[in-house]
Amino acid sequence: MKLIENVSRRGFLQGVLASGVFVLSARFVPEPLWAAEGDKAAALDPNMWLSIASDGTVTIIAHRSEMGCGSRTALPLIVTDELDADWSKVRLDQAVGDPKYGDQDTDGSHSVRSSFDLMRQVGASARSMLVSAAATQWSVSPKDCSTEPHFVVHKASGRKAGYGELAAAAAKLPVPPKEDLVLKSRSEWRYIGKETTSLFDLPDIVTGKAVFGMDATMPGMVYASIEHPPVLGQKIKSYDDKATLQVAGVQKTLTIDTVKPPHLFQPLGGVAVIADNTWAAFQGRKKLKIDWDTSSHSTYNSAEFRKTLESTSRQAGKVVRNVGNVDAEFAKGGKIVEAEYYTPHLAHASMEPPVAVAEYRDGKVVAWAPTQNPQAVQDTVATALGIKKEDVTCHVTLLGGGFGRKSKPDQVAEAAILSKQLGKPVKVVWTREDDIRFDFFHSVAAMYLKASIGPDGKPTAWLQRTVYPPINSTFDASSKYADDEMGLGWNNLPFDIPNHRAENGPADYHVRIGWLRSVANIYHAFAIHSFIDELAALAKKDPAQYLLDVIGPSRIVNLDYKEDEAEDKLKYPLDTARLRRVIDIAVEKSGWAKRPKVKGRGMGIAAHRSFLTYVATVVEVEVDNRGQIHIPNVWTAVDAGTVVSPDNVRNQFEGAAVFGTSLALYGEITATNGIIDQSNFNNFQLARMNHAPRKTEVHIVESDAPPAGVGEPGVPPFAPALCNALFAATGKRVRELPLSKTKFA
Repeated sequence: MKLIENVSRRGFLQGVLASGVFVLSARFVPEPLWAAEGDKAAALDPNMWLSIASDGTVTIIAHRSEMGCGSRTALPLIVTDELDADWSKVRLDQAVGDPKYGDQDTDGSHSVRSSFDLMRQVGASARSMLVSAAATQWSVSPKDCSTEPHFVVHKASGRKAGYGELAAAAAKLPVPPKEDLVLKSRSEWRYIGKETTSLFDLPDIVTGKAVFGMDATMPGMVYASIEHPPVLGQKIKSYDDKATLQVAGVQKTLTIDTVKPPHLFQPLGGVAVIADNTWAAFQGRKKLKIDWDTSSHSTYNSAEFRKTLESTSRQAGKVVRNVGNVDAEFAKGGKIVEAEYYTPHLAHASMEPPVAVAEYRDGKVVAWAPTQNPQAVQDTVATALGIKKEDVTCHVTLLGGGFGRKSKPDQVAEAAILSKQLGKPVKVVWTREDDIRFDFFHSVAAMYLKASIGPDGKPTAWLQRTVYPPINSTFDASSKYADDEMGLGWNNLPFDIPNHRAENGPADYHVRIGWLRSVANIYHAFAIHSFIDELAALAKKDPAQYLLDVIGPSRIVNLDYKEDEAEDKLKYPLDTARLRRVIDIAVEKSGWAKRPKVKGRGMGIAAHRSFLTYVATVVEVEVDNRGQIHIPNVWTAVDAGTVVSPDNVRNQFEGAAVFGTSLALYGEITATNGIIDQSNFNNFQLARMNHAPRKTEVHIVESDAPPAGVGEPGVPPFAPALCNALFAATGKRVRELPLSKTKFA
């Protein structure tokens, strides 16, 4: 496989046209964008998705980023299948940021689901044009021709022609309208849903040839390490760089202004040390003496803020869903159960910390970065430098992990700002300490739940209230409610409870808040599925059966509000039959009914729908006599609709089990006087091999439903399943994370 290549529209055109290849133009951009731009714009500014060279090599543009989620493989694989091409003859070119590709944000587990139909149309259009070219050459009807991998075939005469032979002639034909396309039936798919492919970049990754952000270079570049304000919003009062400038290799220091709220994806500000190499920049930075002013966040302390959140969670909040009459049911008396749950801030801690290299020249910027969203790079850099978005070119490398952090390109803007000041390319490298202290953190959350229990042990009324600083505070400094996040596991409860109300309370932000893998689903699933397990124990019912009983009969849940993640309710209804099915599979595969009743050993279950995917997870735990937690087995059942690459889906859910273990056992970010207490893996730990699940089984439900998300949905049910297993093993109920704060000995 070739190394990652980044192409601009013009560069791609020049290269392929010089070779006389077949190309497809911008008639394959997403329809809303195409309609908005009009025929004239498209004709003048074609944007390539696919080319076929005379030797038969197929080049497909990968417009999403690769951070291990498989998007860079899955989308071209769909094109390849509809094209009826040979995957071994396909190469990929990584797209630069360009609105002509539609949305390029590799986030929200939507790459496949939002581009599946488009990619099929691209492949089918190319196949149709190749068939037409062959039919014209043979003087036969296109209807009498078919394809096999990389060939057009006329079975009646036994003739066949390779795609490379037909490319030049096909390029002269008009692109067929979408309504005339004949897509392959599922039975004809060669790659989609088959166990035939792994990540396109895997050979290069495992042999060290792959290009990540840290590998990117530009001629004549210098290196920069930046001392950021310890507290959000702080500005520099004064600084002394005399000792810094004495460090061998250090060239100079520069300042970056603190951006006023809203913070958006802009840099935090600070003092940059410019040097000949990264080591010198790091060492020189250590010798900086900076006097910072105070900030409105300088009094932020995690312990006190927790009390505020919990107090707010006990008060009435904004109603985000209401079914029946909860208050009237509670007023009847009877058995009332209440519980409070808490989860702390979390950091992303990707294997590769933020890094970028950029050059400002003649009013334009060229950057290389491991970004989940090159279009956000364009927006952010353009805003920071006061230039046009189209004058920012962002080349995308492979990402050493992302989890949502690398959709925020503040480090790219830093490199561009410094390059403009210096007149040369600058590579900004963040340390691990920078990465953890200056993250866009996953939000801290307090949740209050209350239920009225009927004679059969099931809830007749259910109240849930969530309080946390919203992500929207990044974009609107006055935002206190998480309106845009309520569809993330809160206002779409699938339980068959006659009286139900979901609420959201206000909260202030004191750090930058951002998306982290599965976002608010993490704490919402933790609270809901821990509480339902508590109710099962009180009812003396089997937790899995109790969960099914409360979900109720198979049905489509009527959601009379906008669900954030479902742009098409008819296409993606909340179907409890699918949720029940994954629970049944997880129960069966785990041997739930035969689980041993042994002290110190237990199993727990949780099931959650997120990113339009239904997931049930069973976790088995062992707690030794020292109180140490071990996870011998995890079983996960997944219904993600149509699956493009089963092997990659299993990878994502196996990884989610390890990721979930890290968050549940250790994940906690705290602050004292506005300064983040954690700094590296010594005090923000990740799961080591001896604590990670020893074995994870992933069972994929075969489905012809539309594709749904796979990168994130494995995370939400993990923590509650683990905590429920700990209750089964020890009798100790967990209502706060991380588990390192609870003694099990």
